[in-house]
Amino acid sequence: MTTIKVTELVGQSKTSWQDAVHTAVKEAAKTVRNISGVEVYNLTADVQDGNIVEYKANVKIAFRVEPDRGTSR
Repeated sequence: MTTIKVTELVGQSKTSWQDAVHTAVKEAAKTVRNISGVEVYNLTADVQDGNIVEYKANVKIAFRVEPDRGTSR
C-alpha cells in the first residue's frame, strides 16, 4: 500500500511565478525524496513603485512515504 504525504511551501523569485514554483520544488527536493507532483494554488507578488519586485507561489508538494524498514510486523 502506498501512502502519499502533502506539504505546503512558498517559492519566491525575482523573475516570474513559474520560477517561484520551480524554486519551491527544487528546494524541497534537497530534503524530500520521491516527489511525485506539485499543485499551485495561489500566486502573489510584492510591488514597489508600480513594479513587481518579487513573485511568490504557494504550492503543495506530494511525495510517496517510504515504509519504516526498522520495524517488523
